[in-house]
Amino acid sequence: MLQAGIVGLPNVGKSTLFNALTRSRKAEAANYPFCTIEPNVGVVEVPDERMYVLQKIAKTQVVIPAAIEFVDIAGLVAGASKGEGLGNKFLANIREVDAIVHVVRCFENDDIVHNMGKVDPVRDIEVITTELVLADLQSCELQLDRNQKKARGQDKDAAANVALLQRLIPHLNENKTAASLPTDTEEHARMKSFGLLSVKPVLYACNVAESDLSDPSQNKHVNAVREYIANTHDARVCVICAQVEAELGELSPEEGKEYLAALGVTDSGVSQLIRASYDLLGLASYFTAGEKEVRAWTFKHGMTAPQCAGVIHTDFEKGFIKAEVVSYQDLVTAGSTAAAREAGKYRLEGKEYIFKDGDVALFRFNN
Repeated sequence: MLQAGIVGLPNVGKSTLFNALTRSRKAEAANYPFCTIEPNVGVVEVPDERMYVLQKIAKTQVVIPAAIEFVDIAGLVAGASKGEGLGNKFLANIREVDAIVHVVRCFENDDIVHNMGKVDPVRDIEVITTELVLADLQSCELQLDRNQKKARGQDKDAAANVALLQRLIPHLNENKTAASLPTDTEEHARMKSFGLLSVKPVLYACNVAESDLSDPSQNKHVNAVREYIANTHDARVCVICAQVEAELGELSPEEGKEYLAALGVTDSGVSQLIRASYDLLGLASYFTAGEKEVRAWTFKHGMTAPQCAGVIHTDFEKGFIKAEVVSYQDLVTAGSTAAAREAGKYRLEGKEYIFKDGDVALFRFNN
């Protein structure tokens, strides 16, 4: 299962957010730096209202959503790449995840200490980004030395690594992320093999006060983050209130909806963040729907029908014959499986078919 790592400076709300995401108390949330040292891992269901529409069509009681893993990583500080604040350990934790959810403090509260004195989310983003870039620079310099030695022995793969690293190192020296270096498809794949931190996709989560939820555009810190990210990073920004999300975890779904409505919002920030993280990881869902259950199956964008069949069971991929597929929207418009068939909306797709988010599928395969 792919993982999204929650990172940020100390006391920005990471552990409170993690607890809200997982509806647990696994991560200690306290008002002092490094209250999280060992990373906490939680499996989180991906909210998808389409499943409950399919549930009515399939007339089943069982709904099984898709899931991803979130990892709560302790707060980084300036100097982490040189070992400050247990930095080496934390950077190693980030290296293990597939994407980064960077929590940025966008609320004022004199009772919650900011380890850098005052609230300045753009500065905070730059601190974390700089530490990731510096760690990558050290790694790239070591990898360049190793690959240059191999390249002298006529190793073509090593020579290609050297060529890319010689472009990448000056780029990192300008405090630019590895992800922002222009690359072609082959170079992008090669760069991913370097195990770098600043090449990972990032989602910025602006943690605001409860009073800012109904209209985040009135929060100067959120606006500063959005402007900065638009100019410097290829990344998405979402707004959450970790404290509100933690309180929602104590309420029933009905009470939660009433609470959100009273705050002037219609959807949980956590739900939006989970969906955005799912997309950030390059993931999508297809469905199987029958009397037994409606289930969302996770696949990576670009996967073929046999590969998607293999998500259910490897035997499905090995013995794949055809996939019977209808789009979610076509099935909902028809109102039933029988009506969708009569309307000719079901298709038989072969091995070359690329699955799309929302496909509803039934696989034919040889045992």
